[in-house]
Amino acid sequence: MNSMNSNYSIRDEIRDFWSDRAATFDESVGHEIFSEAERNGWRRLIRKHLGEGQGRDALDLACGTAVISHLMHDTGFKVTGLDWSDAMLSQARAKAKKRGTDIRFVSGDAENTMEPKESYDVITNRHLVWTLVDPPKAFAEWFSVLKPGGKVLIVDGNMGKETWVKGPQKLWTKVSGNQPASHMTPAMMARHQNIRSRVYFSDQMPAQAVVDLLHKAGFEKVTVDRKLSDIHWAQARKMPFLRGLERLVQDRYAICAVKPK
Repeated sequence: MNSMNSNYSIRDEIRDFWSDRAATFDESVGHEIFSEAERNGWRRLIRKHLGEGQGRDALDLACGTAVISHLMHDTGFKVTGLDWSDAMLSQARAKAKKRGTDIRFVSGDAENTMEPKESYDVITNRHLVWTLVDPPKAFAEWFSVLKPGGKVLIVDGNMGKETWVKGPQKLWTKVSGNQPASHMTPAMMARHQNIRSRVYFSDQMPAQAVVDLLHKAGFEKVTVDRKLSDIHWAQARKMPFLRGLERLVQDRYAICAVKPK
């Protein structure tokens, strides 16, 4: 990383941060899936909002190691996974080869995919929107590559909003002298916070703010779904107690929106 280079942008920092996370990304609960209960929860969510794939074309943005890409593939979609981290794509391709899936992977920017206009029936992404430098531009891009009647499914959350669990976490740290369990080193956490302070949603990301931007991009029938407890309970059971408790009370949501026909 060369932060002194004026051509090194926040987008480059985001790409390099996730590239450095790629090798251990699948070790974290909430990234990879560690139980059939969670897997079934994700499949339920996909079917609820997008239906069965039936060979329809799906674009999984910021696909990372292809966790959501494989869920979409399992549900019958013809999947393209897009990520601009070569390290993540390397992990994704290796996973797909091991599982014998025909997912197509491409290198690209979620804010400027370079994919053909009106070429996808659905777009999915998980924990992407908070990293976007320019969400209005990104949503306009997603609108353009969707076919008329196509849907976007966003899975994210208002992670900048502190929960009441922070109090017990701080007390435990003070009493025990131990920092809360984390999947990141202190150095990586510092990089994460630095990036977060400079993106569009640098503070909080309430669902309504995302909904408003989707409407401005031209989407309609925008719905917010907070009924994700089956996914979050399954994740929490695999986490240390306080982290699991926080997962259960965080403001996490799925948002589905439709491009008019």
